[in-house]
Amino acid sequence: MQHTTHELDRSVDDAVAAGVPLVIAGITDPTETTYLHAAGVRGAVTDEAAETAASDTVLSLYSASKVFTATAALQCVEEGLIDLDAPAREYLPEIGDLEVLDVLGDDGTVRTRPPARDITARMLLLHTSGLAYDLFDLRYAKLARERLRHPSSTPLHDMLRTPLLHDPGERWTYGTSIDWLGRVVAAVRGRRLDAVLQERICAPCGMTSTSFDMSPAMRSRLATVHRRTRDGTVAPASAAVPDSPELDMGGQGVFSTVPDLLALLRVWLGDGTAPGGRVLRADTIAWAVRGVPGLAVTPLPSAIPSLTRDAEFFPGRRTSWAYSFLVAEEDLPSGRRAGTLSWAGLANVHYWVDRASGIAGVWAAQLLPFFDPACAAGVERFERVAYGRPPEVD
Repeated sequence: MQHTTHELDRSVDDAVAAGVPLVIAGITDPTETTYLHAAGVRGAVTDEAAETAASDTVLSLYSASKVFTATAALQCVEEGLIDLDAPAREYLPEIGDLEVLDVLGDDGTVRTRPPARDITARMLLLHTSGLAYDLFDLRYAKLARERLRHPSSTPLHDMLRTPLLHDPGERWTYGTSIDWLGRVVAAVRGRRLDAVLQERICAPCGMTSTSFDMSPAMRSRLATVHRRTRDGTVAPASAAVPDSPELDMGGQGVFSTVPDLLALLRVWLGDGTAPGGRVLRADTIAWAVRGVPGLAVTPLPSAIPSLTRDAEFFPGRRTSWAYSFLVAEEDLPSGRRAGTLSWAGLANVHYWVDRASGIAGVWAAQLLPFFDPACAAGVERFERVAYGRPPEVD
């Protein structure tokens, strides 16, 4: 790579100057973090005394949590605890109760039918289970509004008990599949998913600030999530973070830091090892990073504009889905090489793993909605500088 620290710093600082309250970005090679920079404020932008962001600021990862759960699931596959093609209900009977949405009435009534086949762990990893997100599907958004009319003491469990949009294995549909996969991992391990991550990922990788739980030490460094309103102003998004969640949501519930996330990306960038031992076998990584032929990754239309804009990664470019990442099937203008893995979290937390170039990167904000234009431009510029490309966006 031909970037300079000054140029990378400026790309991050410019994103904050463009209205993103906080940006923390980092780059790693297969052995160590080579760049790390934080800009903006950790607290609310409305607080004149808000502390500045630091490299160890704790972030809400949202869907960037999925790489942790996918890694934990593949460990179970290696150990023979999970058969990717066995019915997932053999490990977690509750998932066998899910049926396919047949009719959703104007009054919110739901009629379902039995699925044509069982959901498997492979389908959960590939997002072909039929499960969706209310952010990206109007039917799910309608069901979510109905749930809000009848609040319960178990909202996270309720959110998972949604009908499938199509028969399992039929096509790619982005949704709560990895949340269910996390429950499968917890079931076969006989432990909380957080305990599994701590022992089998965090410890060998040397992560000290990654958890579903919010310890006092992590809370003291927790960043405020903001939202860009319709008039373009930015304000704190009100969301209390409990000390411990109702449920470890493996697809969206992890809190972490950029250095910790980079530590896990190094596992995928290399041969599966970490300073504290092996996390995944090299042969597991070799097949898990390959996109599945014929599995089309479709655009994500916004169903809840306050949380996400319409999202499409690399329009016009060939992409696929692996276990469990987006795969760029061709070189990209930003510098990423064909085969690069990536994904993102709702508050504009983006990462990529470019095994061909030997680098991985994270560009993390804490700003809604997803695909905020200032964030999208900031990620693009950071990547281009990281690869020694002109910083302008094509």
